[in-house]
Amino acid sequence: MIHETAIVDASAVIAEDVEIGAYSVIGADVEIASGTFIGPHVVIMGPSKIGRDNRIYQFSSIGDAPQDKKYQGERTRLQLGDRNVIREFVTLNRGTDEGNGVTLIGSDNLFMAYSHVAHDCVVGDHTVFANAASLSGHVEVGDFAILGGFTSVHQFTQIGSKAFCGLGSVITQDVPPFSTAAGNRARVIGINKEGLKRSGFSADLISALHKSFRQLLKSRGSRQQALENLQPLCEKYPEVKEFVDFVKNSKRGIAS
Repeated sequence: MIHETAIVDASAVIAEDVEIGAYSVIGADVEIASGTFIGPHVVIMGPSKIGRDNRIYQFSSIGDAPQDKKYQGERTRLQLGDRNVIREFVTLNRGTDEGNGVTLIGSDNLFMAYSHVAHDCVVGDHTVFANAASLSGHVEVGDFAILGGFTSVHQFTQIGSKAFCGLGSVITQDVPPFSTAAGNRARVIGINKEGLKRSGFSADLISALHKSFRQLLKSRGSRQQALENLQPLCEKYPEVKEFVDFVKNSKRGIAS
């Protein structure tokens, strides 16, 4: 299953059914679990741990050193979950000593061509990175979030679960869960109603999230009064509590 022109370091731990294409390079301290397909001309450097049933297409660079001038060769790592699809020219970098020491990526994600995940990022499950969407260092992306093509995310920013970032967005502040952001610089423009409908959210829940958005981010009243007003909805809907807690605890602030 390993092409004769591929170069695999003797220390790499590779499951028997892993397929590795022509001219790919697998470096030292790399682990690749069962069912994973690696196309031609892929480079995977370690320490990196690649889960099961991933599909990594040609010219991707996985687990190489972080693009950070402070990095001085410390032993850091990349961890990738299961069933991810990594298309052409995607780059996923290891962590740094000054960060968490690890870049963590979950399962069932789609990284379209030329997308990039920088050092110390944490990416959840079932996300979509459209073509050339890019994360700077230390970014967190929640489950089921979607980043439109050419979206750029500033370092230390958080994007919540089921958030949607429109085409060409430049994200410099946090994007709450269940919301939509767009523009350069991006602003949070409302609840991701269409996406939530497709995810099976009820009309009542979407309405409650919309009310939370209006009171927390658009009202001229005090933030404390809005939090008190939304307490009954937080008790009724866990998703509203998630939204409210995200906004309340945001370190970079919300551009709304």
